[in-house]
Amino acid sequence: MGSRWRDGPVGGLETSRQGASEGSGGAAESMRGLPRWMRLYFYGMHGVTLDVLLSSLQGLLNYRDPKLVGFSSLYLCVVHSATHFALEKIYSQKSCFRGRPVVFHLVFYPSVYIGLQILIGNINTPMEQVRVVSAAQLALHYVLALYFAQVFHKGLSRLQYQPPCSGPQHSGLDRGPPRPLPGLARFLFFGMHGFLDEVLFTSVFNLVEKSDRTLSGHTSLWSFLMYGSCSFVVEKLYLHLHFSRGWGTCRRLPIYICLIYTWELCWGLVLRQFDACSWDYSHYPHNFMGLITLLYLPGWVCLSLYQDLLSNVLLRIKYTPANKASRALDR
Repeated sequence: MGSRWRDGPVGGLETSRQGASEGSGGAAESMRGLPRWMRLYFYGMHGVTLDVLLSSLQGLLNYRDPKLVGFSSLYLCVVHSATHFALEKIYSQKSCFRGRPVVFHLVFYPSVYIGLQILIGNINTPMEQVRVVSAAQLALHYVLALYFAQVFHKGLSRLQYQPPCSGPQHSGLDRGPPRPLPGLARFLFFGMHGFLDEVLFTSVFNLVEKSDRTLSGHTSLWSFLMYGSCSFVVEKLYLHLHFSRGWGTCRRLPIYICLIYTWELCWGLVLRQFDACSWDYSHYPHNFMGLITLLYLPGWVCLSLYQDLLSNVLLRIKYTPANKASRALDR
C-alpha cells in the first residue's frame, strides 16, 4: 500500500461542492464490511486471547503466580476461527426471532455456543474419556455466550473496511491517510496480536525443541500491555516517518528495533522487581541482563516489517455509528 489514501471531501480538501458531493458518495460506496479473511484472522486472534486470559487467571487463583502465564495453541487458533465463523452465521439469523429477542440472546445462541464449546473440548477425546462439563464451566460458557451475543458480534458489525482505491477517478482525493480507529481499539488489537505472536513462536519452539506436536504455546498477561503499548508507539512512528517525512523502510527499521529492545528491557526491569517477569535469556548468547538478546533480532525485524502492514490495514478500518450499522445488518 502506498502513502496516498482516499479521503473524500472531509479533511479540508479544496474541491467544488459538486466534486465534494461526488467524492463523499464514492467514499460511502467504497466502504464495506470486513472481508472474510480479516474476520477469520480476528476470530482466531480473539480466541487465543480468551484462552490465555482464562488459563492465566486460573493459574493465578491456583498458584498465586505473578507471572500470569497463560496457554493456547495454533490448533486452537484455527478451531476458534472456524467456530466463530459458524457463530457469526448463527448470529446473522437473529432476524428469525423478531419479537422474541430474549429467546435468541438468552436461550438459542447460548445453547449453540455451549454445544460447540463442549464439542471442541472433546473433539480428540476417545468416547471412554469424554469429560463431563461441570456447573462452573457451563456458567462460564454461558457468560461468554452473552458476551459474544451482546458485545462481540455487535461491535464487529460496526466495523467497515475501505479497500485500496484504484483507477484514475480517485486520484484527486488521494491525500494522506484516513482517520484511523480510536487509539483504544488499536491498542486492544495490538495487544491481542502480541498474544498470537508469542503463542505462535513458543508453539513452533516447542515443536522443534521438544517435539510437542500439540502445537501448544504460552505467553503472559503482561505481554498484552507490552505488545499493545509498544506497537501503538511504533504505529505512531510509522505514520509520522512514512507519511510526514517520507522515510523508507530501511530508515525506519533501526528506530523500530531500538525502541523494541528498550521497551522489552524496561518492562523486564520493572516486572523483575515483583518476580513477575516471564522470560529469562541468561542462557542465550549476546544477552543483556537476561532480558534482551540479539539472538531474537531477526524475529523483531520480521515483526517490525509486519507491523507496518498491520498499520496500513487498520488505517482502512472505520467504525460506524450503531444506527447505521443496524440498518446495514437489516439489509
